[in-house]
Amino acid sequence: MANDITLSSATRTNLLSLQNTSSLIGQTQERLATGLKVNSALDDALAFFKARNLNSRATDLSSIKDQISGGVSVLTAATQGLESMESVLKQMKAIAQSAISAPESTTRAKLASQFNELRTQVDSIAFDSSFNGVNLLKNTPGHFVGGADQLTVRFNERTDPKAVNQLIVSGLKSSDYSSIMGISAVTTGPAGGSAVWGQTGTAAIKAITSAISAIDSALVTVREAAQAFGTNAAMLQIREDFTTNLINTLKGGASDLVNADLNEESANLLSLQTRQQLGTISLSIAQRSEQSILRLF
Repeated sequence: MANDITLSSATRTNLLSLQNTSSLIGQTQERLATGLKVNSALDDALAFFKARNLNSRATDLSSIKDQISGGVSVLTAATQGLESMESVLKQMKAIAQSAISAPESTTRAKLASQFNELRTQVDSIAFDSSFNGVNLLKNTPGHFVGGADQLTVRFNERTDPKAVNQLIVSGLKSSDYSSIMGISAVTTGPAGGSAVWGQTGTAAIKAITSAISAIDSALVTVREAAQAFGTNAAMLQIREDFTTNLINTLKGGASDLVNADLNEESANLLSLQTRQQLGTISLSIAQRSEQSILRLF
């Protein structure tokens, strides 16, 4: 066509070189701005989707890690509750032992009142030993029905039931809690069987000795439960540390696939800018050559 502009081979070559250099400069500037050498699937589809899968798994494991951390807190709350209950039971035992050696019924009556108050605190501590709505010691205020809560902690993000790795921690059973709270409240009235501390003679001694025996049984139950919960808490802590390291490994692998080397990209940008300047000079020289030819006419 009459309006078409015909470029010489040298000019066209220089223009194409400048366009290519400008495109590379834009790509390098994007990498420097984002810190990524793979910003989309167009850059490198294989690396892009591999990195996305790794990051997705890391995100899923982050949620798993939060659940594990919550499980550690639930077990810690239960263990602390059991330790406090053990301290209270020891005080109850000391009071009962003091009652044996106290000859006056009025003194025993005062000790019985202290004993009953501490017994109430054991029940209160059990009910208060919860974290985020989960209580492994007791789940019903005022009385124990159906056992405590159950803690389930997952360790992986898989949905296949056969591939799910998890820990299930059962709270105190009814029999365990009954053992702890099976210590009868004592009375000081003139009648009433083995629970009467205010009587004189063998009846009171028998009642107090029975209370001490019940406390010893409760202490065994509390210590065994604390040991079991403590062991599970330690295992969850190990899994939490492992999950943290695995998340870091996954994120590091994803970064290796898509992150740019900023030092290298900076050097590339400087080199491309130099090439662009030289290309501009080369294009100018080619155009001047064409103008020189025109002057001959």
